[in-house]
Amino acid sequence: MPPIPITILTGFLGSGKTTLLLNLLPQLLSQNPTYKLALLKNEFGDLAVDSQLASASSIGGVRELLNGCICCNLVGQLDEALKELAETVNPDRIVVETSGSAFPATLAMEVNRLSRETNGAYTLDGVIHVIDVENWAGYSDTSYTAKIQARYTDLIVFNKWEVAGEQRMEECLDRVGDLEESIAWVKSDRGRVPVDVVFGVDGGLARTLGEEPSSQVNGHGHGHENGKGHQSEVEVLSITLSSSSPTSVIDASKLEKLLKSTPKDEVYRIKAVLAASSPISSSDSESSPASSSEDNTAGVRYILNWAFGRWTCTPVGNAGEEHESSSGVVLRMTMILARFESKKWKKRIETQGFVELLGEGGEKGTLKVEKIA
Repeated sequence: MPPIPITILTGFLGSGKTTLLLNLLPQLLSQNPTYKLALLKNEFGDLAVDSQLASASSIGGVRELLNGCICCNLVGQLDEALKELAETVNPDRIVVETSGSAFPATLAMEVNRLSRETNGAYTLDGVIHVIDVENWAGYSDTSYTAKIQARYTDLIVFNKWEVAGEQRMEECLDRVGDLEESIAWVKSDRGRVPVDVVFGVDGGLARTLGEEPSSQVNGHGHGHENGKGHQSEVEVLSITLSSSSPTSVIDASKLEKLLKSTPKDEVYRIKAVLAASSPISSSDSESSPASSSEDNTAGVRYILNWAFGRWTCTPVGNAGEEHESSSGVVLRMTMILARFESKKWKKRIETQGFVELLGEGGEKGTLKVEKIA
């Protein structure tokens, strides 16, 4: 069984976390109508208001942890809560939503610990922090400890910036800069962010891996004049490596160099379907690096998911049905990048040898890199 990806969604009360989550659901269901998203919700007090709202909005299952902070005194209950959701819902993904903590390092470390103790039943996909631009006063603590904690925040979503204005938005960016940490960020469009930025790929979304993601990044059911809107906050590259030989496989060791060297404030997500002679070792694996051995030249199809410096590589047969548009090619990859980064990364992919066929002296294959959003 592939691991269940865990997304941690954090931010102070009223920042718009639940709205963001509910706006992601239609995007998920448009890609896979049977997708199961489970929610582990941490609410202050003993009344689960937001959880009742979420449970009525096509979320597969909701579990509440009330009257405490899941990052602090309730962290010990995480194991049983995740286990209950996994057994009763069998979800494609679990979102852990917590209020009040800007830097949930303890929670992220607990998910990683549970992943090790359960032999990989879970994997930490991303830590998303939602900021209310209109009301946020900045970090109250910019000490060394706070900066260490900030490293566990993968992506900041600036919410309600349309009301606050650009000047207030710039002030918030300055406050983030106070931590002197490189953290990726995007602006929401009235509480909406492309699902490809917030969530990585998993078994429930595997069938869409070969599709052009522009419709997912560019839209969510309503239009924008002149192409402006939240889609301008990210750029997307589509990479294809094809070969005339049906037994060609990717050079996994070279691709792994790309995964290890990519800055998470420049590249938000990398997802791919590829043929390889062996899987690429996951970022938290203690196994040896990817091998360039040609022992299994027939290759196996894998799903690669890179998110904020962490990655997993799962056989397609264990994760979901591959989309027809990625079959027949050695690699089909999508890179979701920060604004103004696509030109630089297009050149890197084309010239630095990260994406090549395995083997010397044989066919080089055809590499195609294009900006699609």
